Amino acid sequence: MTTKYDELKDAIKDYGDAALANLVRCKGFGEAVVEGLADWLGCPPEKVAAVPPGGQFDPRHDYGEAAFSYHGQPVIRLEPIVFGICVAVENVEDSGSLWLRTAIRVEVTGETFDVFVANQAMLHVPLEFSGMLEPVYEAIHKELMAVFKTELADFHDNRYEQGIGFFVG
Repeated sequence: MTTKYDELKDAIKDYGDAALANLVRCKGFGEAVVEGLADWLGCPPEKVAAVPPGGQFDPRHDYGEAAFSYHGQPVIRLEPIVFGICVAVENVEDSGSLWLRTAIRVEVTGETFDVFVANQAMLHVPLEFSGMLEPVYEAIHKELMAVFKTELADFHDNRYEQGIGFFVG
């Protein structure tokens, strides 16, 4: 006879199995996005890296598991996995480069991944995603471009021409 306690144990086992499956699938998805983005962008592979989704980072460092939000967590939870992706873009005027990073949140829901690239609309990508990542790459590109467009729009906004200023004295 199954007791109520046995039901709790079964529920916890099911939760643990689902949490581990979510983590493994989302990690594989993230690695595939990072691996394929350089080719889609038309840049050398070393220009794209998985990085932590927040805080300080250096795209020249191989973060491995530390690029994913579950890294360092004492317990695996059934929750979205977040990772950062960085594109190093060379400056036109000099030998420097700019490091562009965006966070990607992914979770398994039914037979798809729900994918959020920063402020872009949610994408649904099949669990069998081979050859199906172009919408994700498009969203990453759109998000990185939006950062620059917003900054330029603010810079060129004539409402600020006669606004705040500082005296040098």
